[in-house]
Amino acid sequence: MKKYQVIISKIATKELRDLPKEIIPSIYEKMLSLSDNPRPAGCKKLAGNKEAIWRVRVGDYRFTYSIDDVICIVDVRHVGHRKDIYFK
Repeated sequence: MKKYQVIISKIATKELRDLPKEIIPSIYEKMLSLSDNPRPAGCKKLAGNKEAIWRVRVGDYRFTYSIDDVICIVDVRHVGHRKDIYFK
């Protein structure tokens, strides 16, 4: 299986820093695990977007990302609480 490069955007990095300190390691670990499998169990493709955006759940928090299978890149876009993440 191919290895994907995980890129975390500047916006997602800032949003990650603003989360509670106890949840950050779990979310970061889950992001890095996307390099082995960009579509893990429990991920969902979001409807209503022009491009394919996926989301992964970590407790009450979510992060959204896109996948480019041609050049093997996962681009993490946003990180946040479940009540806020879908409005970004």
